[in-house]
Amino acid sequence: MSQRLKVAVLVSGSGSNLQALLDRFNSGDDESAEVVRVIASKPGIRALDRAEAAGVSTVVIGRPHETEEGAGPGLLEQLQDCDAGLVVLAGYLKLVPNDVVRAYAGRMINIHPALLPSFGGDGMYGKRVHAAVLASGARVSGVTVHFVDEEYDRGPIIAQWPVPVFEADTPDVLAARVLDVEHRLLPEVVSALARGDVSLDPDGNVRWTRPLFSSERFSAAGGSGERSVDGGAVRPPNHMD
Repeated sequence: MSQRLKVAVLVSGSGSNLQALLDRFNSGDDESAEVVRVIASKPGIRALDRAEAAGVSTVVIGRPHETEEGAGPGLLEQLQDCDAGLVVLAGYLKLVPNDVVRAYAGRMINIHPALLPSFGGDGMYGKRVHAAVLASGARVSGVTVHFVDEEYDRGPIIAQWPVPVFEADTPDVLAARVLDVEHRLLPEVVSALARGDVSLDPDGNVRWTRPLFSSERFSAAGGSGERSVDGGAVRPPNHMD
C-alpha cells in the first residue's frame, strides 16, 4: 500500500468533525490517511480531549497573550514539524495567516455548515449560520468543503451536500441535521484527496478524476429518520473535469 496521507486538523471547539476523521482514518477502517496532529486555537476544548484519547499529538496556538503575528510562524512550524500533507480546518475560527495559506495552497481545506457562497464570511459560524438561513426563508441549506485561501469561506469549492430546511426548524434543529451531513462529507473528501481523486490545478480550478459519490441521489438526516434528497440543481461532484 502507498504511504498514508498525514493530516493535521485545526480546531476551536468540541471537535465532532475531528472525531469523524479519527473514526475513519485512525481506527484502521480507511488507511489512505491518518490524523497526526491536532492544533487548537485555545486550551481546554473538547477537541483536545478527543485527540488525546486517540493518541494524537496536540498543540495550542493563539493563546490570548499571543498576537496574530506570533501565531503565523508558530502554526507553519507545527505543520512542517508533523510533515502534514493535508491541513483540515474543522470548526477552526481563526483566519489562517497568509504565509500558511501560501505554503499549503491546494493542501488545506475547510468545512462550512451552509452552501457557499451563501451564508459565509467573517463571523458566520455555528448557530449564526443556521439562524441566518432560517431568517432568509431558504428551503435548502447544506454543507460545503472548499480549499482555503486568504479570505473566510471564499476558496474553490470541492464538494457540497444539500440539506432540507423544514418549516418547524429552529437553529438548533437545523444545526443537528447539517452536522450529521458534515460528519459524512468531510471524511469522504479527505479520502478522495488522499487517493488523488481531486486536486486544485495551477489556475485555481478543482479537478476530479472520478466521482466522489456513486449516485446523484443521496440522503440527508431529517427530524424523523432518513429523508431522500434529489440532487437537482445542487449536486455532489459527479462530473469529470
